[in-house]
Amino acid sequence: MDEFRALHIPGSPLLLPNAWEFGVGAFLAAQGFRALGTTSLGVSAATGEPDGAPSTRDATVALAKRLARLDVLVSVDIADGFSADPAAVADLAAELAEAGAVGVNLEDALGPFEHQVSLIKAVKARVPDLFLNARTDTHWAGDHSVEEAEKRAKAYADAGADGIFVPGLAAPADVEKIVGLGLPLNLLFVPGKVTFTGLAELGVARVSLGSLPYRMALQAAADTATAIRDGRDLPLNPPSYADVVALL
Repeated sequence: MDEFRALHIPGSPLLLPNAWEFGVGAFLAAQGFRALGTTSLGVSAATGEPDGAPSTRDATVALAKRLARLDVLVSVDIADGFSADPAAVADLAAELAEAGAVGVNLEDALGPFEHQVSLIKAVKARVPDLFLNARTDTHWAGDHSVEEAEKRAKAYADAGADGIFVPGLAAPADVEKIVGLGLPLNLLFVPGKVTFTGLAELGVARVSLGSLPYRMALQAAADTATAIRDGRDLPLNPPSYADVVALL
């Protein structure tokens, strides 16, 4: 877990691609990525459930156990913890740590920050070495001020969070304000809105791809099928069957 923490370097951020099943994780690991995240949207879609639904808890744990077989560090997106009960969320974090995960991503979806503080405290009390990335949805679930993000980030840091995640935050001055709080800042890569290099220059310590790889895979699957139907060239050069078998 210390190795994962050490990868969060302000100005030289960890690029964290997100997987939704073992094969994708294995293929990403083969490209040299030292750490992987999971994506709640991808996991939920694979099981036919809404994003972050409590019914996807078991699938999330099962994926973490499979990815832990790889020589990578795994951080698990647990949405809102799949429960409002701090003890239940702490139990989930402990189960994931036992499975081999080194971190979790816990979001507030802009509920009362006092409740999120109680969840963070419960997780850190139960699994103090687990890297807890506290996500606030000020810029994702609504159009809120950077002051609100700053207030929540400070509260989560005081509760024991190891990192702060503010998806959707992009304005340079706002990013620098949250970076200035001193806790590793994680931002989401949003095509056309930010660049990896630009976020690094602002002092960001981690850049997540979130559901982007999953959504890109959906488009690639559709483009492949329609290209064959319409007599066009394939959109990508895929790994061979043998290459995929070797990963497994």
